[in-house]
Amino acid sequence: MKARTLKKDKVNIITLGCSKNLVDSEVLSGQLKANDIDVAHENEALDHNVVVVNTCGFIDKAKEESIQTILEQVQLKKQGALDKVYVTGCLSERYRQDLESEIPEVDAWFGTMELPLILKKFEADYKAELLGERFLSTPQHYAYLKISEGCNRTCAFCAIPLMRGSHISRPIEDLVHEAESLVKKGVKEIMVIAQELTYYGLDIYKRRALAELLDKLADVKGLEWIRLHYAYPNKFPMEVLEVMKRRPNICNYLDMPLQHASDHMLSAMKRQSTRKEMQELIDKIRLTNPGICLRTTLIAGFPGETLEDVEELKEFLIKNRFDRVGIFQYSHEENTSAYQLEDNIPAAEKQRRAEEIMEVQQEISLEKNMEKIGQTLRVLIDKKEAGRYLGRTEFDSVEVDNEVVVQTDSVLNPGDFVMVKITKAYDYDLEGICVE
Repeated sequence: MKARTLKKDKVNIITLGCSKNLVDSEVLSGQLKANDIDVAHENEALDHNVVVVNTCGFIDKAKEESIQTILEQVQLKKQGALDKVYVTGCLSERYRQDLESEIPEVDAWFGTMELPLILKKFEADYKAELLGERFLSTPQHYAYLKISEGCNRTCAFCAIPLMRGSHISRPIEDLVHEAESLVKKGVKEIMVIAQELTYYGLDIYKRRALAELLDKLADVKGLEWIRLHYAYPNKFPMEVLEVMKRRPNICNYLDMPLQHASDHMLSAMKRQSTRKEMQELIDKIRLTNPGICLRTTLIAGFPGETLEDVEELKEFLIKNRFDRVGIFQYSHEENTSAYQLEDNIPAAEKQRRAEEIMEVQQEISLEKNMEKIGQTLRVLIDKKEAGRYLGRTEFDSVEVDNEVVVQTDSVLNPGDFVMVKITKAYDYDLEGICVE
């Protein structure tokens, strides 16, 4: 073992949870590489001796996955396959004291904002001049751009502010610089992410500055697609839609988590919007940007949710015909205001309600996809799988939305844009023939 520890460290970073965590892992990787430390993401070669697990602590299933992953890495350390196991991220931020006593084999625990402390463990220096430099773990043609950290909202179900703190916007010039750096690496699509996009700028510019940021990002040469994720409906800045309409490289796509449609539930969830206000906003968005793809996420089984609330939510989906919908089953999270409520809906019933709601959306999705048969759409190729090319339209984000199966005799590469005539439609995917 002595000879092994004299070897140069190779670090494997395992990332769990959301795309914001992924960006944090990429930043850490970039800093380690700049300090001449060998690093990999999800290293399949298993030739590393140090592991950093970047955890998620959002809901019960994510916490369970994080703990299981930590225990697996600790077991490898016990077997002599690893020298060190470090843990960072949201779970570590939220439960560090408990975890330290329960899993003492972990060499060090770090919160969500302790990058310099992690680097110290490797005798590495934090290099401020590397702002925006990341070692990408995504395919070369797309990347995430995190424009802020934390959240000032007080939604009853959400533990994110406990783990990520208050909202902190990043300056526009830093974000533009990072986008330019990503494009130089071959990135063609940037997904703009934050816990809450529409709050961007209020802390540093004293105004909502998302539209201004988007205008500046749209000027970056070589950036083909800019996509918006996680926009809060309350006080939505309508000028964002005008920029989206004016700039062709901003996708006509908006991800706006609404969580529910019943006023009873919206009030209990502390969402700061009524159903009427949400409906007016949806109508304005579609009037301003016809053809926009609207994505939303919902919660089933929040404490006190009645069957009438579920029916109202289904009616809301039928009325508004969202293009994309995701659904979470409510998770009872410590230290949130909803934790004071009785978690009175059994897990099996939460699942039944979630499935019932998604059945409504599945039918809507199929109908909307059928309407696309015969249309020719611009498609970004993501990969080749089982002899078929898979790509996405501007109306689809990576991993969470529809894919397009592309038939062609030509050789295509990830990152290629092609025009595809849609010939078949399924519940959540499309199929078509490459026409150029």
